[in-house]
Amino acid sequence: MELTTVWFLVIAFLWTGYLVLEGFDFGVAMLMPVVGKNNAERRVALNTIGPVWDGNEVWLLAAGGCTFAAFPQWYASMFSGFYLPLLFILLALILRAVAIEYRAKINDPRWRTNWDRAIIVTAWVPSILWGVAFANLVRGVPLDSDHEFIGNFFTFLSPFALLGGAVTLLLFLTHGSVFLALKTDGIVRERAQKLAVRFAPVALVVTAVWAIWAQLAYSDVAWTWIPIVAAAVGLVLVWRFSLQGHNGKAFTANAVAIVGAAALIFGSMFPDVMPASNDAANSLTVYNASSTSYALTVMTWFAVFMLPVVLLYQSWSYWVFHKRIHSDHIPEHNELTFAKD
Repeated sequence: MELTTVWFLVIAFLWTGYLVLEGFDFGVAMLMPVVGKNNAERRVALNTIGPVWDGNEVWLLAAGGCTFAAFPQWYASMFSGFYLPLLFILLALILRAVAIEYRAKINDPRWRTNWDRAIIVTAWVPSILWGVAFANLVRGVPLDSDHEFIGNFFTFLSPFALLGGAVTLLLFLTHGSVFLALKTDGIVRERAQKLAVRFAPVALVVTAVWAIWAQLAYSDVAWTWIPIVAAAVGLVLVWRFSLQGHNGKAFTANAVAIVGAAALIFGSMFPDVMPASNDAANSLTVYNASSTSYALTVMTWFAVFMLPVVLLYQSWSYWVFHKRIHSDHIPEHNELTFAKD
């Protein structure tokens, strides 16, 4: 296998990990006002992601960094062409980090309410825009002969792209609800399980429509039907396991659905990394967008040693904070507390 293909797969893996892990972060934040009717219950929801949300964002940094190093032309064209959507996402991620950290700084209901609103809004924005961005990569965008984006903001707002935004939104809402059911106890868990049962069928229908559309219109390979079927089966199992109260199985099934969607996205693109919708000759591929062979070789050796370390450390951090959280665990004073014992 050529190193260009290896690094395309590495980047696909990093983006998939980001969508799976950050997906439940966004879902939990969006569902805070629904599962939490008072401050203690909202803190239960927020505390489920408190120890891990910033670590989950590292996957985004790794995906962006590897894209820059392995495919600099792809990085340049994508981040310049997708400037406005990515700027909105970046601003949302910055404000979300501030909101999570500042929420507990002052023991005042109005202060907490305002930061809670910021946490909720900054989860909705990237949940939609990531789907819009990836759908545009699948569909292709207008590029000139120098592989530079020549469209405008409205280029991104095609029906296919907007439906892609609905897909990620619903997958993340489902992911957040099953994660809350897995990580909490009491009334918060009950509400989260009911939400998972409601979200899963809607996510199944919307994802199926978008995935079949993508396969028929933009994919040139037959094997990408496999992740479509896997995603569909995963969402059906989310609904079934949530009804039965098997929260761990439901979470795994929804993760499979997200992995399936990501596999469809990257599988339908390859060997392109940024298809040109106006002229296929202008498309960026793994061959004309890659770094030198020497650079890819050095990166490969570095990844071989470092990636297992990162995966082991993050797995350990999840194990440390694997216990369920109940509102009884929340102290009266306003600070984040995590279940690790």
